[in-house]
Amino acid sequence: MGPRLRRLLGATVGRFPVRVRSGIAQGARWTLFPWTSYWRGAHEPQVQAAVCGLGGGDIRGWSCWDLGAHFGIYSVGLAMRAGPGGQVAALEPNPESFARLELHRRMNALGWLRTYRAAAAARTGTAELLTYGDLGSMTTHLPYPDETVGAGAAPLPVRTLSLDDEVDAGRLRAPQFVKIDVEGSAHGALLGMARSLAASRPVLLVALHDDSEALGVLSVLDPLGYDRAPVAPQRAGAPMAGADFWFTPRPRA
Repeated sequence: MGPRLRRLLGATVGRFPVRVRSGIAQGARWTLFPWTSYWRGAHEPQVQAAVCGLGGGDIRGWSCWDLGAHFGIYSVGLAMRAGPGGQVAALEPNPESFARLELHRRMNALGWLRTYRAAAAARTGTAELLTYGDLGSMTTHLPYPDETVGAGAAPLPVRTLSLDDEVDAGRLRAPQFVKIDVEGSAHGALLGMARSLAASRPVLLVALHDDSEALGVLSVLDPLGYDRAPVAPQRAGAPMAGADFWFTPRPRA
């Protein structure tokens, strides 16, 4: 399906209200199209099950960050579970995805879910989001370190945000859980929250897309004393790239 048809459907039948059938956001109000796997509860079942088990299944009052929130299935689910005494921050730089994320926040009256049209990064500022002409794609991303940005990249200026800046300014609480799925830019996102990681030592769930991203993540989290384990079982010696990993802090000595 081409991007134009996807946008047309998303703007018409796509806004028909439905309920999420199962998973992290079960019972939430949602929209029909696109990404019907979200409201059906079929998207990333192992990851959803793992997040549902946070805190032994009870995360009331938690502060959670969702970086690369897309339409907000995890953001909404975490906010529903954290409740009004909690706080959830959802970052999504893609304007089309952000619009649907914000719509879902409003549909579910989640005033403690804070949405940011921004990319988590090492520094607050601006960057270019490479779209390759299709904002409906899930692979829009900040430039990779070795990426050649050609004419077809269709870059879009976006805001970047260091989450440490938000915590220092009192606009966000330090997190107890962070989900990161930012299409190769997790290293920069972690650098921008390094002080918060050292102080609050949250549990993290990170989607690793390539070897460079994996190495960058380890360069930040290993010195902070984090252990890692794949969400889904892996064969011995399997690369970290292409998998989702839990990072849990070791107890302080």
